[in-house]
Amino acid sequence: MPSPSRSNLAYRNVARIVRPLLFATTRPDWHGAEHLPAEGGFIVVANHMTEADPLTFAHYLWDHGHVPRVLAKASLFSVPVVGAVLRATGQIPVHRETAAAGDSLRAAVTAVEQGECVAIFPEGTLTRDPDLWPMVGRTGVARLALTTRAPVVPVAQWGPQDLLARYGKVPRPFPRKKVTLVAGPPVDLSDLYDRPLDNATLREATERVMADITRLLEQIRGEKAPAQRHDMRRRAAGDGSAS
Repeated sequence: MPSPSRSNLAYRNVARIVRPLLFATTRPDWHGAEHLPAEGGFIVVANHMTEADPLTFAHYLWDHGHVPRVLAKASLFSVPVVGAVLRATGQIPVHRETAAAGDSLRAAVTAVEQGECVAIFPEGTLTRDPDLWPMVGRTGVARLALTTRAPVVPVAQWGPQDLLARYGKVPRPFPRKKVTLVAGPPVDLSDLYDRPLDNATLREATERVMADITRLLEQIRGEKAPAQRHDMRRRAAGDGSAS
């Protein structure tokens, strides 16, 4: 298949290696790509269960004609080889709780304004929910969405955890694992655009994003998610430890 028009040489070279590996180890079950905008910048968000998620998420987007610019934790950019690949393919480092924290948002805003597909895992880390349901999200995605007013497309994925367990280091490539990804209609945030970007607004927008991802995942799994979303901040406050 032809590479997406916005891809650079480095991205295309990575795709030539990674796509055959993923097709050899997974059976893609993909739906909802009609909800991905055909033109203009947009934000796409997904649940996060395992370190394999970024690959399966990017695979879905790439094969539907989009070049994902993934927000990834800044520490990965200093890892030999991995960091070079992230930089060459234009991924966006996330600097949390540092003086450079605002750089991530500015870079993401610029990417969206330039017509890019910016991919985010709103939870910011692997879910801590014992049954792998989406947990409470961080507000960065809300700030980006309300600043740019770009479409936010929710995606749920299920199956990458069979390829690589949560916190796992050794993949289980065989037999091939069914990996389901489903995109839904953009999250409706229009009534929040003219509200102040205070904590209440950001939390409401974030919860709408997480709720739409969760509904898609419920459809895939054929189960209901817990009534109360796992909240790392509440757990940390309750036991006096840091998450």
